[in-house]
Amino acid sequence: MSDPVLVLDGLQKTYNAGTPGEIAVLRGVSLSLAPGEVVALVAPSGSGKSTLLHIAGLLDVADAGHVSLAGQVVAGLGDRARTALRRQAVGFIYQFHHLLPEFSALENVVLPQLANGVTATAARARAEELLGSVGLSERLDHRPAALSGGEQQRVAFCRALANQPHLLLADEPTGNLDPATSETVFDAMMAQVRDTGLSALIATHNPDLAARMDRVLRLEDGRLIDG
Repeated sequence: MSDPVLVLDGLQKTYNAGTPGEIAVLRGVSLSLAPGEVVALVAPSGSGKSTLLHIAGLLDVADAGHVSLAGQVVAGLGDRARTALRRQAVGFIYQFHHLLPEFSALENVVLPQLANGVTATAARARAEELLGSVGLSERLDHRPAALSGGEQQRVAFCRALANQPHLLLADEPTGNLDPATSETVFDAMMAQVRDTGLSALIATHNPDLAARMDRVLRLEDGRLIDG
C-alpha cells in the first residue's frame, strides 16, 4: 500500500491565544489522505476550514500537532525548505481565481513553472496541454478580464496543476459561480484529478458536489468527523 500523500496529526490552532476572546479553531484535527483520493471538506464559514487548508499546504503553522507532506515530515524545516516543498508538492485553488490581470491565460499557467525552474518551451507546452484539456484552447491569449468567471476558474485550476503537484487543495473553488457554471468547472476539475491520480482535499458548501468525492469530512467545533 502506498504511503499517504498528506498526514495531519493532532493539529491545534487558536487565535489570540491567552486572551479573553481567544478562538480555538482546530482542536486535535487528524487526517490521512491516500494517493489518488479525493476528499470533501464540508464546514460552515468561520469554522476553520481555510486555516486547516493553509496548514496542510504549509502556508500557516499549527500551534501543536504534526504535518507530513509527500512523505516528508514538515517539523523542523526552515522557511526556504517549506517554500520549496510547497511549490513542488501542492497546488492551490481558491474561491476567487487570483489570476494576474496583466498576463494572458497561457502566461498565468506558464509563470509558476518558470519559477520552479522549468524551461520556457516546456512550460508553454504543458500550459497549452492543460488549458486544452479544460476546453480553453481558443482562449490562450485572452487576459482574465476577457474571460468568463468559469473560464477564469478553469485557468486557475490549470495553474494549480502546472508544476505536477502531489496534492490539490481547493477552498470553495466553485463558490463564486452560478450552479450551471459550477457544474462545468467541477466536472473539468474532477476529470483532470482522476486522470492524473492526484490527491485532493476540496472544501465545499455544495452537498451534491461533496457526494461525488471519495469521502466527506465535516469540520465541527474544531474537530473532523466523517460526513
